[in-house]
Amino acid sequence: MTQSSVEVQWQEQSDRRRRIIRLMLWIVLILLLLLVGFWFWVTQPLFWSAFPNPQRTVDPSRLQTHVHKLSVELGPRDERHIENLDRVAAYIKDEFSKTTSFVSAQDYSVQGDSYRNVIARFGPETGERIIVGAHYDAAGPLPGADDNASGVAGLIELARLLGQQQLPLRVELVAFTLEEPPQFRTRGMGSSVHAKSLRQQNVSVRAMFSLEMIGYFSDAANSQRFPIGVLSAMYPSTGNFIAVVGRLSDWSLARRTKSAMQGASPLPVYSINAPSVVPGVDFSDQLNYWAAGYNAVMITDTAFYRNPHYHTAGDTEEKLDYRRMAMVVEGVYAAVVDLARE
Repeated sequence: MTQSSVEVQWQEQSDRRRRIIRLMLWIVLILLLLLVGFWFWVTQPLFWSAFPNPQRTVDPSRLQTHVHKLSVELGPRDERHIENLDRVAAYIKDEFSKTTSFVSAQDYSVQGDSYRNVIARFGPETGERIIVGAHYDAAGPLPGADDNASGVAGLIELARLLGQQQLPLRVELVAFTLEEPPQFRTRGMGSSVHAKSLRQQNVSVRAMFSLEMIGYFSDAANSQRFPIGVLSAMYPSTGNFIAVVGRLSDWSLARRTKSAMQGASPLPVYSINAPSVVPGVDFSDQLNYWAAGYNAVMITDTAFYRNPHYHTAGDTEEKLDYRRMAMVVEGVYAAVVDLARE
């Protein structure tokens, strides 16, 4: 082999190595872009947000009063204690009536027994509306302070805030019954009844917010868990934040909700958009609004991924953080007002 042949062969091998390196670099770049895109789509990062409002508008002691009433005085709140559920519905109706004269009950039956949602209306009597809901029943004969007396307490205090606001769009607050098993994922869920009634009337819903466990927070290291391991690289391991949860198609709503909530208080707010196959994404009333074709997100402290007392006798009122819970309500209020002014 001549020297020129060797040089040609060496040059060809060198060119081949460079092409391989360039290809590998392009593959790495594409993978990085895909990972960044995946992170961006799932978490909706905000690179700017309004400075948190230093004024507090929700009294934590009022939230604690509601949680005590629901989890101690009016319990148990499971489907077998229908008289207690009626008492809870009456309490919520009385509280709603202090802020608006437009309060109604949506009665329905399950296997011959009567149950009801309680609905409060704010703003003009327009067709399009925003829905904010929380279920008032509990899983079995348990206190259910976080699950979901916290969400109902937030709903009642949200009513007080909305009653002081001139809204350009109709807002409905709905206290649902029968979210918990054995009615979960059945037509007996109060949210299923409500969502289907809206669809049957061809009501336009701008957004639905489901308040599902909003009172448990922890500053302990590794107090936050996740349904899949990859999420631990995207979110904090300390359970001191509130989460906005939606489907992939609810990306815009989740991002806008998070932005409004971050501007309302110092409480950290994170969001996630993921398919329903990820455990927990559809574990509350928002699933029935998705089924009816509406955009909806869940506002949550992440339930059993943080709260070790989930669905136990330990889910009691003294374990909740009412100061942070008040910030959640202020954030939801900010999100509702922002969306109503669109």
